[in-house]
Amino acid sequence: MALNLASVMMSAFGTALLYESAVIFGWIELILYLVAYAIVGHDILRKAFRGICNGRVFDENFLMALATLGAIGLAVYENIRGNRTLDMSQPLDLNEAVAVMLFYQVGEWFQSVAVGKSRKNIAALMDIRPDYANVEQVGEIVQVDPAEVPVGSTIFVYPGEKIPMDGIVMEGSSTLNTSALTGESMPRDVVAGDEVISGCINMTGVLQVQTTKVFGQSTVSKILELVEEAGSRKSKSEQFISKFARVYTPAVTIFAMALAILPPVVRMLMGDVAMWGDWIYRALTFLVISCPCALVISIPLTFFAGLGGAGKAGILIKGSNYVETLSKADVVVFDKTGTLTEGKFKVQGIFPMGQDTSGSGESPETEENHRSDLDARERLLRYAAYAESTSSHPISKSLLQAYGKSISPEEVSDIQEISGHGVVATVRPVEEQETGKDEALVRVAVGNLKWMQKLGVSAEEVPSAGTTVHVALDGVYAGYILVADGPKSTAAEAIHRLKKMGVKRIVMLTGDAEAVAEKVATDLQIDEYFSELLPADKVAEVERLLGGMEKIPGSLIFVGDGINDAPVLTRADIGVAMGALGSDAAIEAADVVLMDDDPGKVATAIAIAKRIMGIVHQNIGFSLGVKFACLALGAVGVANMWFAIFADVGVMVLAVLNATRALRPTSNTGR
Repeated sequence: MALNLASVMMSAFGTALLYESAVIFGWIELILYLVAYAIVGHDILRKAFRGICNGRVFDENFLMALATLGAIGLAVYENIRGNRTLDMSQPLDLNEAVAVMLFYQVGEWFQSVAVGKSRKNIAALMDIRPDYANVEQVGEIVQVDPAEVPVGSTIFVYPGEKIPMDGIVMEGSSTLNTSALTGESMPRDVVAGDEVISGCINMTGVLQVQTTKVFGQSTVSKILELVEEAGSRKSKSEQFISKFARVYTPAVTIFAMALAILPPVVRMLMGDVAMWGDWIYRALTFLVISCPCALVISIPLTFFAGLGGAGKAGILIKGSNYVETLSKADVVVFDKTGTLTEGKFKVQGIFPMGQDTSGSGESPETEENHRSDLDARERLLRYAAYAESTSSHPISKSLLQAYGKSISPEEVSDIQEISGHGVVATVRPVEEQETGKDEALVRVAVGNLKWMQKLGVSAEEVPSAGTTVHVALDGVYAGYILVADGPKSTAAEAIHRLKKMGVKRIVMLTGDAEAVAEKVATDLQIDEYFSELLPADKVAEVERLLGGMEKIPGSLIFVGDGINDAPVLTRADIGVAMGALGSDAAIEAADVVLMDDDPGKVATAIAIAKRIMGIVHQNIGFSLGVKFACLALGAVGVANMWFAIFADVGVMVLAVLNATRALRPTSNTGR
């Protein structure tokens, strides 16, 4: 009997010891849980508290704090429900509260990584800002702040340096890396007389550049200003999500409170067990599921990433609000000169008197006739180039460029230029220049038909899609040279891509003559064109086109480059300006700027916009679909807190990862 008593005492002591150990371990476990919760959730709790203090109660931080603190409270309630006191020998289940906070922070980390990636794209654009300019002072080259260099100064750009300001190359030749501005990897060669823009990297030779703009007005400054302003313009989707969250969050909070209170009260009134714990748990689960993180985070992130990706491709979209309109392009209207065409006159044909004007200018009978025709064309071009050698007119420059040889000033004399008509000059004859024999000087007249008629030269009007430059030698008509502004090499492909993408109508507006406009429109397969338009006429045509689209959900895009395009760029749904050589007024008025003057980038910009909006719609549909399905499951008690974690954090992570796809345009959106 004594042995039995001893056994009982030992058993009681052992039980008491085990109980005390369980209590101690229970407190240790609780402390560890709370420490872990504080580590992973302290910033969420702090943000929720600040939001409450600032009157912004219903946000994702508030929902996370309420749900996790509620889960902790529920665990405590379950523990004390039977004992009416906290029994630390029974472990408190705080796994869910800590896990919700942990996985929410994992989702936030994914978001920060995605934002960091898109910010790197923006930072890469910011890296084009030059740090200094090399100028000569007291016989030495010194580095100064580009903002301190006035217009007309000569700066030196060495290999590996960024060009700090827009200007003209005075001396030297080099190859420029323009990828930071245009998104194109092809380098550009420059020589004396070429224009250069700030932000390009000089790769080979030393350049002496005369500045044409102050630093604040240079290309690089304009780009950075556009990039900085872009983030402040919200799209309709972003505005919708913001408004949605402001209504949705308090609504689900009220619904969760009703879910926690009304069913138990109804059960009590019906004489049944209230089951407060079960319904509070459902309400907390409902709160975790309802957090609109996926929408609130992924939609702005998609636009932000898309703007960065577009900038990397040489397309500056001034705000996410323009992305949606750009993606709905149904009508694209192009200016002609400088947009679809080079904007530079080039010699397209040389037709000496007596030669056919079919375009080839060749007599096919014999090789001797062919050689004779070539000699006649070269002779006509040489006389015209010499006569125009001192003129600054664009047509004169095109003649000199086509001639391609140096001209000795002593070979030309007595030059007279009549504005709007042409020039007349005395030129040493070609035969004397070639043989050195003394020959009678030739009086060369070059100009339009009115000039020929004024000089009494018998010449006839030539129907052509360009400018006809007539040439007379010693009062006798010698033939004409056709000068025209040809399409850009990428223009035809640009039109083809736009049609392939589903653009319903492509229109060209120009101030040029009917024949010129018709030829360009035919060559590029443009649907419709209007010629001989003044700036006000262009606006009127766009107004008419917009009026015809009132019942169509699509948008009208106008693409231009000149000062006279600024009014119509502003009037169109989306104005697209050629940024590299376009005027400041056009760039200022436009909503989208193409940094390399390639009309093909219009199709690229539309494709990027469509891709961004596709990702936005995917995230909206996926997030709301999963969210509402899980809310229903949570409300009826099927979904537990772990399921809620996936519904909230899992969906957010997937949506954020999907949003990061906007960082890189796909292969079919870029050239």
